[in-house]
Amino acid sequence: MGESRSIVADEGSQQPDGSPTDRILQYIRENPGCHFRKVKAELELAMGTAQYQLERLEKAGRISSVRRGLYRHYFPVGMLDDEKDILQILSQETAREILMFIIEQGNPTHTEIAAKVVISPASVNWHIRRLIELDLITEEKDGKFKRYSLRGDSRPVIALLRSYYPTIWDKWSNRLAEMFLSLSRDEES
Repeated sequence: MGESRSIVADEGSQQPDGSPTDRILQYIRENPGCHFRKVKAELELAMGTAQYQLERLEKAGRISSVRRGLYRHYFPVGMLDDEKDILQILSQETAREILMFIIEQGNPTHTEIAAKVVISPASVNWHIRRLIELDLITEEKDGKFKRYSLRGDSRPVIALLRSYYPTIWDKWSNRLAEMFLSLSRDEES
């Protein structure tokens, strides 16, 4: 697992509305699991300003962060480690697509994932390794193929997706509804 930091809150450190500190804090509350460059780009902040404000918020105990590989992901204080792991994945488009496809299909192969997400098998492998390291999915041999499935219940993943990524949730739930309608029509035939 990644390194986690969090420091006790400084109650007296309030900034005026619209300050970089408040904007960053609000953005992290709305987008938990975001990484530094996303915060910087979305809020159109200078590199130094973003670094300074994020460090300041973390020292004040208003946010926490987890470093995984090259990225440091930021969270509002109080999130559980399991939620942080899931949100790190949901905040990254390709990893999110892979995880959602695994949930949707139940037990896809490496080849099926690469075809659906339209990335190279090596890239799928890299993302799959990260998902396994976070203990979100499992890998099992099926003859010459490897199949992947969600470890445990999908409800926590779905709940976080609904809460923090409502637009993506709407698209995904519509896709699932169409799939189930298609299956029920096939059964009626």
